[in-house]
Amino acid sequence: MYDLAIMWDWVAFSVRWLHVITAMAWIGASFYFVALDLMLKPNDALPEGAYGEEWEVHGGGFYHTVKYLVAPARMPEHLTWHKWQSYSTWLSGAALLMIIYWVGGELFLLDPNKADLALWQGILISGGSLTIGWLLYDQMCKSKLSENPTLLMLLLFVILVIMSWGYNQIFTGRAALLHLGAFTATIMTANVFFQIMPNQRIVVQDLKEGRKPDPKYGKIAKVRSTHNNYLTLPVVFLMLSNHYPLAFATEYAWIIASLIFLTGVTIRHYFNTMHSTGKGPNWTWGVTVILMIVIAWLSTNPGYDSYDEAEARALTPYEQKFASAEGFEDAYNVVLGNCSMCHAREPAWEGMHWAPKGVFLETEGDVARHAEAIFLQAGVTHAMPPPNAIDTMEDENRATIVAWYRDGRSK
Repeated sequence: MYDLAIMWDWVAFSVRWLHVITAMAWIGASFYFVALDLMLKPNDALPEGAYGEEWEVHGGGFYHTVKYLVAPARMPEHLTWHKWQSYSTWLSGAALLMIIYWVGGELFLLDPNKADLALWQGILISGGSLTIGWLLYDQMCKSKLSENPTLLMLLLFVILVIMSWGYNQIFTGRAALLHLGAFTATIMTANVFFQIMPNQRIVVQDLKEGRKPDPKYGKIAKVRSTHNNYLTLPVVFLMLSNHYPLAFATEYAWIIASLIFLTGVTIRHYFNTMHSTGKGPNWTWGVTVILMIVIAWLSTNPGYDSYDEAEARALTPYEQKFASAEGFEDAYNVVLGNCSMCHAREPAWEGMHWAPKGVFLETEGDVARHAEAIFLQAGVTHAMPPPNAIDTMEDENRATIVAWYRDGRSK
């Protein structure tokens, strides 16, 4: 039975690996094509309908790229589509969200100190909320607001701030920031699936059937692609935030997440301008540094989990199995002696202000709640405690944890 926890952790690891790989491919392609588009130079010798060209050198050879503002005169024999990166990133991310925040929802998704919800209700909000942003954003893009790109982006930012606040009223800080990233990534992938690709297909079909393509489809695709370009960096930050309590374990986590979107704009504006003109506006770095200082200052405020009540909620039936399992008292003493100096509401380790990943291992309830993580981190592996934190943790202590966990899983 206990081997299931190991296999499930490897499933999560594999899906996370896939997610990172596909995200790298998507982000790389997105950044490259935006940079390429901005670096295009006009040339009178270009074919009819061509907008600009760019010469590049890489891998020991030269590349000559020509862009057509609408489409070439005839359909090329070979056409490469860039879509799988976006779809694979979203699908793997959705799978990872389900593995961590749905299957492990009672531990990682819901915060009973914020909202008294059943797990199924939390999962319903988790999945259903991801579509809201796309529906609102898509309608705005199709309205007259599309004629004012700056106003459109500001309204999108307002939506993101509202969702950041809303998620923090329900979910744990860790889950709230992750869901805001998934919320934004859903908008980005939906842009590709529902707008960019269909519009490109219309242009291709027109070429195949000998019609002159309408330039409006290319313009729509470019606007959506540009929006994705500015949203990319904040999404990466939010996806990484679950590893850093300074980002999520504070009552101002929703403001931190909101400010991160502004840093994404300033950083991308610098590089986009540099690609276009050869020189980026240096003031953007000053603004970015100021925003990050504000974010760092906000992160020093008390975290959500620095509660006076150590037993903030009753154990679930699943967690209760471990609290009543044979060997729990011995395992609890092992954890208390080897882990609680760092994993405490007020860590005793010098220079540490928050428990790693916001995980507390002080009370019996804490240990029962984190049984699987303790088993994986300090039972079957030697990941915890860090070698330089304490004297070597004895093998018999790790065996005590494994035996306790196995008994709890067998109940």
